[in-house]
Amino acid sequence: MTEKKPALGRGLSALLDPIGQEPNYDQHQVPTNEIGSVNQISVSFIEENPFQPRKHFERDALIELAESIATHGLIQPVTVRKMATNHYQLISGERRFRAAQAAGLTQIPAYVRVADDQAMLELAIVENIQREELDPIEVAIGYKRLIEECSLTQEELAGKMSKSRSNVTNFLRLLKLPPAVQLALREKSISMGHARAIVSLETVEKQLEMLNQILSENLSVRDVETKVRERSRTNKNPQPPLLDFDEKLLLSKASLNVKKKIQVKKGKKGSGRIVLTFDNAEEFQTYLRLLAGE
Repeated sequence: MTEKKPALGRGLSALLDPIGQEPNYDQHQVPTNEIGSVNQISVSFIEENPFQPRKHFERDALIELAESIATHGLIQPVTVRKMATNHYQLISGERRFRAAQAAGLTQIPAYVRVADDQAMLELAIVENIQREELDPIEVAIGYKRLIEECSLTQEELAGKMSKSRSNVTNFLRLLKLPPAVQLALREKSISMGHARAIVSLETVEKQLEMLNQILSENLSVRDVETKVRERSRTNKNPQPPLLDFDEKLLLSKASLNVKKKIQVKKGKKGSGRIVLTFDNAEEFQTYLRLLAGE
């Protein structure tokens, strides 16, 4: 095994405990000399990890890795768990496994260990989350699976991943975005900063509108954050409610009586103000007499 890295906190380092400390469950009569060591295992005996959060692998990068493996072999072993005789399941290293298949290898080096389903999911997430090429939506989906399938709170997940609670929350919020915005983020048409700003908008329509504006005008993250703040201020100070039909009719009659346009600003709770302009002292006196009932 490679040297454990303290920076991972309770992440990969904590999950890859010594074999003797692993949980007690059915080990499928795994030979003791196979566990905890690197073995040459037939590719046909290995199945992909069903808990793998990463679903998309860049084709060009896989081809490049396959060419390297064809020339130099698979230098870094994958990690598998023993399921039964001649049956293994990937824990980590799926990109290397796929590239080895593409390179035509029939056997690959694999570190064999035992892990239950929850450990498999946790190991796959932690192993993948450290990779720079994992896109934010894949990270968010992985976080969501850990919370739902392993019954973790956001705080527990943050501790396990050595991340802040806000970091976990920000990724999970991405899953609230409409599919078009998620796809743009996965395809790197927009950045994580763009997506975090977009998710603050209240409706899907506004979110899609902002996405189109980003793509058409090549807006920076700061540009988008500014526009979102402006829209938020507008929403906090909405236009006063309009007058109903009867109120408009009465206002029209009043304006005819005084032969002036009367302005009305009506508040949410029925309060408001009436503005009546005058051009000279004579009009002012006329309005005062009307208000006084003379």
